[in-house]
Amino acid sequence: MEFASVEETLRKYIPENELVEVNRVLYGKPCRPLKIPDQAQSLSKDKIFELQGYEVPNVSTQSPRKVTIGLIQNQIVAPTDAPIPDQIEKLHKRIGDITEAAALCGVNILCFQEAWTMPFAFCTREKIPWTDFAESAEDGPTTKFCQQLSKKFNMVIISPILERDSTHGGVLWNTAVVISNTGSVLGKTRKNHIPRVGDFNESTYYMEGDTGHRVFQTAFGKIAVNICYGRHHPLNWMMYGVHGAEIVFNPSATVGALSEPMWPIEARCAAIANHYFTCAINRVGTETFPNEFTSGDGKAAHKDFGHFYGSSYVAAPDGTRTPGLCRTRDGLLVTTVDLNMCQQISDKWCFRMTARHDMYADALKESTSHDFKQNLIKEK
Repeated sequence: MEFASVEETLRKYIPENELVEVNRVLYGKPCRPLKIPDQAQSLSKDKIFELQGYEVPNVSTQSPRKVTIGLIQNQIVAPTDAPIPDQIEKLHKRIGDITEAAALCGVNILCFQEAWTMPFAFCTREKIPWTDFAESAEDGPTTKFCQQLSKKFNMVIISPILERDSTHGGVLWNTAVVISNTGSVLGKTRKNHIPRVGDFNESTYYMEGDTGHRVFQTAFGKIAVNICYGRHHPLNWMMYGVHGAEIVFNPSATVGALSEPMWPIEARCAAIANHYFTCAINRVGTETFPNEFTSGDGKAAHKDFGHFYGSSYVAAPDGTRTPGLCRTRDGLLVTTVDLNMCQQISDKWCFRMTARHDMYADALKESTSHDFKQNLIKEK
């Protein structure tokens, strides 16, 4: 039997009156279901993807600053040995269809999953043909495709790609391109932390990003992009908040055997600690490659990376979070939030006010020196 989601299993086995309390403990305040337009529902059925919609509850004395966020998780469409132009073209078509549904739902900011135009081939350590998926962040075919969608639908789009940096000799980066609702490229941000665990052989292709913690002022709020592995680093999350982010997207590609117990926790904890909304996006499905590859953990050679478990969700500064999308299907999660909550929760909990950044800045600086001594007290 297919295990689709924690939420589905809870609904199936827990009595309705108890489920209310279970969900309160697990997810915080109940998110209100959004009314999904009939045309969007029809499109999701026709194109075979899950469509969920929620509103994060908030009571404010200020005029609401409501923003509707869209997250897309998807499987690759063509097999990994298909010609690269065909793989990209089919993914463009697939995401274009789901983006149309997002527009029908009134989405203002839409984020795709990490390296969405390609299979997650960085596990293989093979350079060719995978580096041929790389393209310019400024004027590559994927950016031009997204610019058309942004302008057509008055929507900010976050497009994580494998970037070819022609300015610096054609080196590669794991990059998210942020495209304004006007269709202009607002900027790009690069992945700050690169994994070196198991099949995650990403440093074969690109190194740590050099763009720091950029926050983008959009027509719908201040947003940032914490790409994949960066979610394991609390200081990485913190710095986006220091620079004023109100929503931080975490486009990812991670598999069940490695990280699934951590997935529901990390982005939610970051939302609470930093007084902003977080959006966790994970690809879905199993991708099989033509040649076997080995891991850094002693496993026998294999041709697939494991199951990408989807489960994309949105978390709020008060700890509330939406249910997740399915573990096994393509999906679009639509979530309406009130950005006033960021300041409200900051005023309530005062985590930023009490953060003592000056103390930690001095201690961290000292810890990186060659002659650093731990502040360790021993019995005499």
